[in-house]
Amino acid sequence: MDIRAWYLRTSKLALALAIIRSKPADKSSREYTEHLAALVSKQESKWRSKVEALEAEVLQLRQKLLLSRICSGSIKSGNLSSLLPAQEHGSSESTLTPMEDSGCDLSSEQRTESLELSPHFVESCTPPLFPLLPLVKRPGAAPENPLFSHMQFLQHLLRLKNLTESGSLKTDLTHFEKDFSIVSDSVCQLLDGLIAFYRNPKLPFSSFWTEAVGTLAKLTSDYNLSNYILKKCYKKLEEFEKTLLQVILGNNHINRFQVQHYISQSLLTLGSCSLLRKSIISLLLSEVNSFADDLGSISEVQASYDVTRYENIFSLFWVLEQLLQMETKDHTASIRHDDPEIKKFLQNHDETIFQLSDAFPLFTFYLWRLGILLNSAEIEIVENNSIP
Repeated sequence: MDIRAWYLRTSKLALALAIIRSKPADKSSREYTEHLAALVSKQESKWRSKVEALEAEVLQLRQKLLLSRICSGSIKSGNLSSLLPAQEHGSSESTLTPMEDSGCDLSSEQRTESLELSPHFVESCTPPLFPLLPLVKRPGAAPENPLFSHMQFLQHLLRLKNLTESGSLKTDLTHFEKDFSIVSDSVCQLLDGLIAFYRNPKLPFSSFWTEAVGTLAKLTSDYNLSNYILKKCYKKLEEFEKTLLQVILGNNHINRFQVQHYISQSLLTLGSCSLLRKSIISLLLSEVNSFADDLGSISEVQASYDVTRYENIFSLFWVLEQLLQMETKDHTASIRHDDPEIKKFLQNHDETIFQLSDAFPLFTFYLWRLGILLNSAEIEIVENNSIP
């Protein structure tokens, strides 16, 4: 017998004997064991919560330390004054105006949280103090969102990086690249929060969530920062994209069109990053191809179909059209017909339209439009690549 297995077996036996000897007279060994297991589980849950809180606090301190070091480098180079004109004093609130939907009465008042750079940010960059990451608090506001600190850190970092690239800030950020794991850790935390929220989105939408998606797109569009983000957070980004897709398709509430509008906008915002656009287009086309196959089977046997899914698919069509138009305007070379979903869509395009045009004319009309846009995007890419 392996020595480790022997020690494990002996430990279990010793534990069982200890439980039997210490159990109260009014309880059986089984009941007492279950009672002890519940106590241990409860204690373990408390310790896990404490560990998570401490890990969050450590990450926030690392965020503050990185920003402090960047600002300190600017001060040492005598460039602190260049930061002052860059401060923006945004309003403390912003509003997302709901779209009109089926006519059901929905509140247009929305609680929003502004994440503008704090006017105290520059003042707090004086060594040896850490730059503050204050949360915006207003009377009657909801409890603090734990994602605010990650959001503000990422926005501060983007602002400093923009100042550096424009020449307004004479600090070489490449000196801090070894600390950029903080960025990917913060992005992962933000993605976890976004996934949890969008799985069950509630109206009215706070501007925080749309602003968070915009920040993710900007970070991923940055050549240097994207390397750190995609290396560690790519799977979470994919999960977030799939979450947005499933919420659009699976929503059967009467007021779903308003929610779908906001989520579609979030997909578009992510797609504004060329590094993410290809995967989003492929993901949406996969769903369109699958649904077209289902409608083809239904049409042959004259069976019923999922009306809700049919209605929701048009939100995907709209997003796909917008993304393909972005692709054409940006003159990027990311869309290729060798992508499996694009290849399948174009190969079956004419046949699918011919098969479904009588039973589903609106659906086939949008298929036709997508075919034109996909071919246009490919033509633009070929022409741009052929320019000497």
